[in-house]
Amino acid sequence: MDRLDVVAAVGCLVLVVATWLLTLEAVVVAAAFAGFLLSLSVWRLYDGRPWEALGWFVWVWTAVTIVLELSTPTFVVAFVGTGVLGAMLLLGGRSGVLLDVWTVESE
Repeated sequence: MDRLDVVAAVGCLVLVVATWLLTLEAVVVAAAFAGFLLSLSVWRLYDGRPWEALGWFVWVWTAVTIVLELSTPTFVVAFVGTGVLGAMLLLGGRSGVLLDVWTVESE
């Protein structure tokens, strides 16, 4: 775990506690969570980890699916699908399974 992982864990816990204590609406929680995930995505992109940045960005869409009024089967597919895709991108970027296609070596 690095510094950003600690920030992500603490930020998620703060959002959960704030939601529980303040009894916020789902739209407010989803918007706050999506904004937080988007900032994590940008931090990872600037840190030179584009696969992880893409994984965090996909999780932004997971948070957005909460706000959209989708039918139950569509919601389940969208929520679970983007959640799994984001997790796979994060884990693939971390473990080195996904190749570094982002850097160009000049000769």
